[in-house]
Amino acid sequence: MISKGCEQCAMGGKMVMFVYGYCDQRDCFYCPLGENRKNVTDVYANERLVESDDDVIEEAKRMDALGSSITGGEPQEALDKTCHYISLLKDEFGEDHHIHLYTGIPGGRENMRRLAEAGLDEIRFHPPLELWGDMHGTEWEDILYIAREEGLTPAFEIPGIRAEQEFLDFLDEGAAEFCNINEFEMSDGNYRRMQEKGYELQDGHMSAVDGSKEAILDKMGDHERVYFCTSVFKDAAQHRNRLKRMARNLSRPFDEVTDDGTLVYGKTYTPAERFIELGVPDEFYSIKSNHVEVAWWLLEEMIEDGDVEDGEIVEQYPTYDGTVVERTPLA
Repeated sequence: MISKGCEQCAMGGKMVMFVYGYCDQRDCFYCPLGENRKNVTDVYANERLVESDDDVIEEAKRMDALGSSITGGEPQEALDKTCHYISLLKDEFGEDHHIHLYTGIPGGRENMRRLAEAGLDEIRFHPPLELWGDMHGTEWEDILYIAREEGLTPAFEIPGIRAEQEFLDFLDEGAAEFCNINEFEMSDGNYRRMQEKGYELQDGHMSAVDGSKEAILDKMGDHERVYFCTSVFKDAAQHRNRLKRMARNLSRPFDEVTDDGTLVYGKTYTPAERFIELGVPDEFYSIKSNHVEVAWWLLEEMIEDGDVEDGEIVEQYPTYDGTVVERTPLA
């Protein structure tokens, strides 16, 4: 089974709202947050640092977002802020803008009520690893029913550290709607701690941890409401499809959109007057403060013909920070 939130994520349609970088409950050795996100109060919409509500709305429109995911840190520890952004998105884009939230604490009935009133659709709980297998009869069982009573869809989203029967029991008992298991991964934020715990990367993988996937799939993978999200799928589908959505929305007439969702164009410091002299149509180039951006194939032809001395082909992400992937000099 795949939830509505996951369907939208697979399509690249979920904007990621990072609302709060602190998490006071515990310091999980596998926490993937990098230093720029951990223990900060900054808000990010995808890669964009949010300075106003308009930034959030603009970023959602840049990617033609179908919905949003709320994450941290711990979003429930900044509940006012979290509810504000949920309401903001629902008010702007309507009820069909599906919003789910990741949390590592139960939170209690009042939090569930406030989140539901703000417009949250789905809440995904990540209980502490040390409690796995002993959650029945605790607040972790109670909160699943409370969340449902308050109008939310309760679920689990956990890292694929080990197989655990209790999550299947909660599904069969009707307490949780589904359980997402993310392939266990190493990141820049947790690599050292993970190594200290004895975990290693799978051969040939950039981030997937060696070991637990097969055991988890053997014990939990056949359940109709369990979904195992691989690291390859996250990169090849979720991330790439989000880039493609952005690229389609933001590309200029002369940009080439690649299969990976990046933008390719030419760049030269040749004075803009040269393009006017040569009669280059306006739709093939854009004048910047100290350079000109132009269709890469046209710049290549112009250099070959001696009309322009030099330049480069630039490939970059369509994200707000515009990270450059590659530069290829032309001469």
